[in-house]
Amino acid sequence: MAKKVKTAAPRKAPAPKLPKVNAGELVSLLDYLRYAVSGFQEADLVFAHGTTDPVSEAAFLIGEALHLRPDQFETFITARVTAAEGKAILDLITARITTRKPAAYLVNKVYMRGLPFYVDERVIVPRSFIGELLETHFGGAEGDGTSLIDDPLAVDSVLDLCTGSGCLAILASRHFPNAVIDAVDISKDALAVAARNVADYNLSEQISLHRGDLFAPLSQRRYDLIISNPPYVDAEGMAGLPRECRAEPALAFDGGSDGLDIIHRILSQARDHLTAEGGLLCEVGRDRPQIEAAYPDLPLLWLDTEDSEGEVFWITARDLV
Repeated sequence: MAKKVKTAAPRKAPAPKLPKVNAGELVSLLDYLRYAVSGFQEADLVFAHGTTDPVSEAAFLIGEALHLRPDQFETFITARVTAAEGKAILDLITARITTRKPAAYLVNKVYMRGLPFYVDERVIVPRSFIGELLETHFGGAEGDGTSLIDDPLAVDSVLDLCTGSGCLAILASRHFPNAVIDAVDISKDALAVAARNVADYNLSEQISLHRGDLFAPLSQRRYDLIISNPPYVDAEGMAGLPRECRAEPALAFDGGSDGLDIIHRILSQARDHLTAEGGLLCEVGRDRPQIEAAYPDLPLLWLDTEDSEGEVFWITARDLV
């Protein structure tokens, strides 16, 4: 009888450890920034949650520890840090490296278009390009042909599908001050976070939150504008999500085998919920090739932003078939 050989279970790689800091070695915000960036790069962190690189991520965490807005960081970059402040900064840097949680979860905050929003593990960390497009393509540039809706004041109704934390609905309220806004999500937990943000901005009279599956809770309502950043990650992408993204709700990512499950449904139903002159603005990540292959006859207008190319499309009610 052959003797069984026991094999050792594979060991997990030890969590990276930051070098010990002695008193007086780190003095200014700049010192802590450099220290954090070195640690983040050594730990090979992923940055995709409101910041795009280790420098901006470190500045964000340091600023939050010191109660500084992002636009104030450079003003104080040479300022000295107290011992208590230094400990708070180092604790956040250490937590980011050892837990690999998105920085936004560690401080319960993210900034979009300069505005702060509350977030926690109940919602995906918002990083949509739609916020920028609302500024650049909806009445923001008169006479140059780029505006998709020329008069924001004439927009009476807006729908935000898959609202998550509610940040896009809140940004929409700033661009369309006369609009009644409905925001929908299937997650009860996400809507609790959205409700907190809506209340923080005193927008409860303008923004209504609805729990349900896409258009289901809206009956026959029609809107001048529908915006959506739905789940659109395909099965291969879901299997390869970095650890930071796996800390977020899978429901907010999972778009089915090819990433298009929710997008198909939005495209098939949107016309029934748009006014005659309305339109749909939808973020789809890197799914453009699959969408164009699936809908070769749809005149989708692909829009670029400062950090993206062709990840958001626009289509009018007239062109939806």
